[in-house]
Amino acid sequence: MSSSFYEIVMLPDGEVVLQRADEKGEPLIRISFSEEALCYLRDGSIDVAKAMIDAGIDAVEVLGNDSPADEDDLEKRVLH
Repeated sequence: MSSSFYEIVMLPDGEVVLQRADEKGEPLIRISFSEEALCYLRDGSIDVAKAMIDAGIDAVEVLGNDSPADEDDLEKRVLH
Protein backbone atom coordinates (compact mmCIF):
# COMPACT_ATOMS: atom_id res chain seq x y z
CA MET A 1 0.00 0.00 0.00
CA SER A 2 1.43 3.39 -0.98
CA SER A 3 1.32 6.31 1.39
CA SER A 4 -0.01 9.67 0.33
CA PHE A 5 1.30 13.08 1.21
CA TYR A 6 -1.20 15.79 2.02
CA GLU A 7 -0.91 19.55 1.92
CA ILE A 8 -2.89 22.37 3.43
CA VAL A 9 -3.36 25.16 0.90
CA MET A 10 -5.01 28.56 1.07
CA LEU A 11 -6.80 29.25 -2.19
CA PRO A 12 -6.99 32.75 -3.72
CA ASP A 13 -10.57 33.15 -2.44
CA GLY A 14 -9.39 32.58 1.17
CA GLU A 15 -10.73 29.03 1.42
CA VAL A 16 -8.34 26.58 3.11
CA VAL A 17 -8.25 23.03 1.76
CA LEU A 18 -6.58 19.73 2.62
CA GLN A 19 -5.64 17.89 -0.54
CA ARG A 20 -3.39 15.12 -1.73
CA ALA A 21 -0.07 16.63 -2.78
CA ASP A 22 0.48 14.22 -5.66
CA GLU A 23 -2.99 14.24 -7.21
CA LYS A 24 -5.35 16.75 -8.70
CA GLY A 25 -9.01 16.56 -7.90
CA GLU A 26 -11.48 17.41 -5.22
CA PRO A 27 -9.97 18.46 -1.84
CA LEU A 28 -10.58 16.13 1.10
CA ILE A 29 -11.51 19.02 3.43
CA ARG A 30 -12.64 22.59 2.76
CA ILE A 31 -12.68 25.32 5.41
CA SER A 32 -14.29 28.67 4.65
CA PHE A 33 -14.27 31.62 7.03
CA SER A 34 -16.79 34.44 6.85
CA GLU A 35 -15.56 37.94 6.08
CA GLU A 36 -16.14 38.87 9.71
CA ALA A 37 -14.06 35.91 10.92
CA LEU A 38 -11.26 36.76 8.45
CA CYS A 39 -11.16 40.33 9.77
CA TYR A 40 -10.91 39.00 13.31
CA LEU A 41 -8.32 36.33 12.52
CA ARG A 42 -6.23 38.45 10.12
CA ASP A 43 -3.13 36.44 9.19
CA GLY A 44 -3.99 33.71 11.68
CA SER A 45 -6.69 32.07 9.57
CA ILE A 46 -4.31 29.44 8.16
CA ASP A 47 -3.16 28.56 11.70
CA VAL A 48 -6.76 28.19 12.85
CA ALA A 49 -7.54 26.01 9.82
CA LYS A 50 -4.52 23.80 10.59
CA ALA A 51 -5.69 23.42 14.20
CA MET A 52 -9.20 22.51 12.98
CA ILE A 53 -7.79 19.86 10.63
CA ASP A 54 -5.55 18.45 13.39
CA ALA A 55 -8.53 18.27 15.75
CA GLY A 56 -10.58 16.51 13.09
CA ILE A 57 -7.85 13.92 12.51
CA ASP A 58 -7.59 13.32 16.26
CA ALA A 59 -11.37 12.87 16.47
CA VAL A 60 -11.35 10.35 13.63
CA GLU A 61 -8.65 8.35 15.40
CA VAL A 62 -10.68 8.30 18.62
CA LEU A 63 -13.88 7.36 16.81
CA GLY A 64 -12.05 4.62 14.92
CA ASN A 65 -10.92 3.06 18.20
CA ASP A 66 -14.37 3.32 19.75
CA SER A 67 -16.36 0.60 18.00
CA PRO A 68 -19.99 0.67 19.18
CA ALA A 69 -21.52 -2.50 20.54
CA ASP A 70 -24.75 -2.10 18.59
CA GLU A 71 -26.86 0.35 16.59
CA ASP A 72 -28.40 1.83 19.75
CA ASP A 73 -24.99 3.26 20.64
CA LEU A 74 -24.81 4.99 17.27
CA GLU A 75 -28.17 6.67 17.87
CA LYS A 76 -26.91 8.11 21.17
CA ARG A 77 -24.19 10.13 19.42
CA VAL A 78 -25.42 13.61 18.62
CA LEU A 79 -23.35 16.20 16.81
CA HIS A 80 -24.37 19.82 17.18
